[in-house]
Amino acid sequence: MPDRVLVVDDERDVCRLLCFNLEQAGFETESALTAADALLAAGRQRPTVVVLDVMLPDLSGVEVCKRLRADATLGEVGVLMLTALGNDDDRISGLEAGADDYVVKPFNVQEIVLRVRALARRIGERNRARTQVQAGALLRSGELTLDPDTHEVRAHGLVVDLRPLEYKLLATLIAAPGKVFTRDNLLRQVWEIEEGRGNPRTVDVHVRRLRKNLGACAGQIETVPGFGYRAKR
Repeated sequence: MPDRVLVVDDERDVCRLLCFNLEQAGFETESALTAADALLAAGRQRPTVVVLDVMLPDLSGVEVCKRLRADATLGEVGVLMLTALGNDDDRISGLEAGADDYVVKPFNVQEIVLRVRALARRIGERNRARTQVQAGALLRSGELTLDPDTHEVRAHGLVVDLRPLEYKLLATLIAAPGKVFTRDNLLRQVWEIEEGRGNPRTVDVHVRRLRKNLGACAGQIETVPGFGYRAKR
């Protein structure tokens, strides 16, 4: 069964363009022109990914994202924010609301398709891993453990719930303890974004969110000033 994408934008032409190209790429699509219609559509049939415009006529896309994350049945959907607001503060607001990715208008349609595909794949990988019962070798960093088979993360023995991007970010870092990853390295390996196409601040926001979720184990992810990030040996 194909992954389902909900496209939310108050411009009909944008919805038609994105839906057409996503369907050509093998996705099932639905569109909504308002926040209210988007929340109803998502509740009616859970999407895998939501492509969400920030500037909606009735409610901001940032607020829609927060409501999705707060919903027990919708909190795991992927969210790609799509907006004409391109400054760093707007980008950070979207990411801190729980968005997985952020693309600024005007956009390249094929880039949207690629990012949606990458996000859907990460969500699918985590869902499949959760159904597995066998466990392989754990990745460790201090009191932080990650099971590559089940995608379970524990900090001081307590299970930590991470978004797919946060999980992949953590897995990338602790698979090579002590290795310094630049922000461009992480954008390429975690977000699958070509060098020069992504905003390095995206990495900073996700690292901050990851550390918050790791609680007492936050210190296992170290900042290397002027370079990037690494997992503590």
